[in-house]
Amino acid sequence: MYKLIGVIGGSSIDDHLFNEVEMIGQMLASFNVPIVCGGEKGVMEAISKGVKSKGGTTIGILPHGKDDANQYIDIAISTGIGFARNYIIVNSSDLIIAIDGKYGTLTEMGYSLQFEKPMICYKSRIAKELGIKEAESIEDIKRFVEENL
Repeated sequence: MYKLIGVIGGSSIDDHLFNEVEMIGQMLASFNVPIVCGGEKGVMEAISKGVKSKGGTTIGILPHGKDDANQYIDIAISTGIGFARNYIIVNSSDLIIAIDGKYGTLTEMGYSLQFEKPMICYKSRIAKELGIKEAESIEDIKRFVEENL
């Protein structure tokens, strides 16, 4: 059975963070492991764009319908269950990379902790308060994935 990398994060990000997340996606594609995300905008779109640009596979677990998927999603899974889909994203993933985000990302981080999934945070305001490992660079994320795949 193959593994899946879950990427969670904010649906509204600035251009600078979008570019950084796209580079993270490009790096993740080198692991030849599908990426699971929420499939919409922000971090989800940036990570998908980066993964796709390097020939990787993207899976979007969507809160409503397939039409909401960003253009870089290969496999769009329509749940119709709104934010409850966050549970599916985390439970389907073997490790979690949390980037930025607000309350939706916080719920996914909570599920990650509950399920004892390996998790690292990048540009997260609450990681320190929750005692979650923080990445300072893309290289830190790469090492985390290498150690946990």
